Amino acid sequence: MERRDFLRSSALGAATVAASRLARGKDGVATPEAPSDGLTWDKAPCRFCGTGCHVRVGVEKGKVVAIAGDQLADVNKGLLCMKGYHVGLALYGEDRLTRPLLRKNGKLEPIGWDEAVEIIAKRVMANPKGFAVYGSGQWTIPEGYAANKLIKAGIGNNQIDPNARLCMASAVTGFLSTYGVDEPAGCYDDLDAAQVIVLWGNNPAEMHPVLFSRILDRRARGDEITIIDINTRRTRSSAFAQHVLTFKPQTDLAIALGIMNVLVQKGTWDKDFVAKYCNFRKRTDPPTLDGQAMTFEEWQKAIAEYTPEKVEQISGVPADKIRLLGELFGRRDLRITSLWCMGMNQHTRGTAINDLVHGVHLLSGHFGKPGDAPTSLTGQPSACGTVREVGTLAHGLPGGLVVANPAHRKEAEEVWNLPPGRINEKPGLHTVAMWRSFCTPKEKGGEIDTLWVQVTNPGQSLPNTNEIFYPSRKIPGKFLIVSDVYPTETVRHADLVLPSAMWVEKNGMFGNSERRTQQWFKMVDPPGEARDDCWQLIAVAHKLLELGHPGMKDNDGHFLFETKDAQGKEVPIWEWKHYYDVNVDQRLFDEYRKFSRFKHKDLAPYAEYVKARGLRWPVVQQKDGSWRETRFRFAKFDDPYATKADIQFYHSVTKDDRALVWFHPYDPPPESPDGEYPFWLCTGRVIEHWHTGSMTMRVPQLRNSMPQAYVELNREDAKQLGIADGETVIVESRRGSVELPCWIDGRGKPPRGLVFVPFFDESILINKVTLDAHDPLSKQPDYKKCAVRLRRKVG
Repeated sequence: MERRDFLRSSALGAATVAASRLARGKDGVATPEAPSDGLTWDKAPCRFCGTGCHVRVGVEKGKVVAIAGDQLADVNKGLLCMKGYHVGLALYGEDRLTRPLLRKNGKLEPIGWDEAVEIIAKRVMANPKGFAVYGSGQWTIPEGYAANKLIKAGIGNNQIDPNARLCMASAVTGFLSTYGVDEPAGCYDDLDAAQVIVLWGNNPAEMHPVLFSRILDRRARGDEITIIDINTRRTRSSAFAQHVLTFKPQTDLAIALGIMNVLVQKGTWDKDFVAKYCNFRKRTDPPTLDGQAMTFEEWQKAIAEYTPEKVEQISGVPADKIRLLGELFGRRDLRITSLWCMGMNQHTRGTAINDLVHGVHLLSGHFGKPGDAPTSLTGQPSACGTVREVGTLAHGLPGGLVVANPAHRKEAEEVWNLPPGRINEKPGLHTVAMWRSFCTPKEKGGEIDTLWVQVTNPGQSLPNTNEIFYPSRKIPGKFLIVSDVYPTETVRHADLVLPSAMWVEKNGMFGNSERRTQQWFKMVDPPGEARDDCWQLIAVAHKLLELGHPGMKDNDGHFLFETKDAQGKEVPIWEWKHYYDVNVDQRLFDEYRKFSRFKHKDLAPYAEYVKARGLRWPVVQQKDGSWRETRFRFAKFDDPYATKADIQFYHSVTKDDRALVWFHPYDPPPESPDGEYPFWLCTGRVIEHWHTGSMTMRVPQLRNSMPQAYVELNREDAKQLGIADGETVIVESRRGSVELPCWIDGRGKPPRGLVFVPFFDESILINKVTLDAHDPLSKQPDYKKCAVRLRRKVG
């Protein structure tokens, strides 16, 4: 299938037509120059996934009326997916939240902003230890920075964690345990050079279609590219792969070990690369990111049992396919890029499988050259920029620092001008633990009594919601605050609702999957009384200052978020009417930028991002005063910090500039099908919708393309159960059940014994069914496998 067919099958072409004027200028051509159509055009990154496509936004009479792909953007080169072409419509759902709402006598009633801000501040003052913020990889960088500073420099309890804990935490721990520092070394340019693409449990044809089309475009031009799809069900990506390897859930660990076994047995591992740049490691009990040193001989002995035949027994993947992978990685004449996303991350052994895939690349030497890279992709627009870089995790500080490290706390206290000892050394609660605490009465240890949610929808996206979301709504004294743009499942259960500005209704910055920091300006006003999330945080901080909270002042007695204009006069940015008197984003970014040099994640001045379609860090100033981005980290030919050797892992765990090749044994999953619950359940996304659908389900073209969720069922399983295509099926686990229509031989084809359900549909809450078992290091839950049973609904 060629690229044109791919675009058609993915409905991208249909999306362009459906978007009509919203997608293009009046001449139907998306050009980087502002067309002469009377519209005001400006740049912005797309609001949806972590690819970071740039769009041109056309505004007329205070409303976004046109969207075009940005041809000046390296990420997408003018192309958008169907969601991207419709991103402007996401602002204009009929049920936008426009006023603060407080629950009174069981009903949400309108109140004013002053009252809303005071309610939050008084909840903090009443019990600072019990206040928590649950944020998002959809926060802008300044929003996340403000939230992190409020909690860690101000309130001082470290109780902040993001929804990105649910999607990319295992990628973080994998990078940290392998290289000593987070985020991919390669970039999207690898897709233009790789001759082999290995998909590790992800489906980029639907989840990252613009990146996938980049690969198919090369094929259409005559490049020979081998795609290997390692999956638990056939997807649209499988249709483009020469090799489709369907494995039993959890057994991807065995596959990676089998590849390394083949490399060693055939002697095709890159001995020179390993001798110069690698050490070997094994896990400890309990596991840590540092692990325990082992020799190559000990490591070789450990992987010896994972022969292709043994891996076939464990995984179901034929031994000759394991040999094929090993033989490809053993070739020096090829460039190989591995891509992964939720399949490897949402995994009770997520850190381990991330480590092992990095290890395959290191052992084989497929690292540090264009096209040779192990690359994780993210699902949210700023999971990297706002979560991983700003450090909005319970244990994190900006710039890759952590609260448990005394030297890191000292650095942060100096940047923030805080008294020594202000930052708490104890990490806060990770996402699952935070929500369990909120769902537990105080007398039984539930310390969190007030939880402020911004830019996410945990009532739909948390796992096992019957245990870690809904119980809190019945416990006296538990208070849920939600800042959002639409009445989501979370909003419907909130005690206080704050209407938020969205995307180009405010200034913003994102950081995408390839270390690219992106900037945009406010273009239209938010509806009604909706206000920026960043302003909401700063307004609460100032109210706390007024109420006498000691943490809201720095060493000099100034407000933590003190902001001055060009004349040096303080601007009361906590007052909404003055918030845009200055560029608060720039003020916060300039301060945050000081953190970026600690781990060589250098950021350029704010003005450089205004001029660019994003810059990939580290961004280093040249002798002529210009700023240069870095495409390939740790590689001397491109990374200014790699100065000692061709490859230098300058933040290595072992402090010797070497990366770690890990051994992790295969372990079975915490829950497997049995006689009572005989099917695997896998959850995920579809191309039409993004995450919980709170935005995309309000875009008519996207909603009409995929109006509701479904359960994918193997035809033979359906026949055995007496279920016909389109019939209503009950999917039930030990935790809960849902009812939804069955789809047989749809776009995805699960093997026998496995079913798939997307989670975008708020009327079918599949996360009542999933389990919250999580990786011991990343604390990321496993949404990809739990045991369920199915039956046809009668009557």
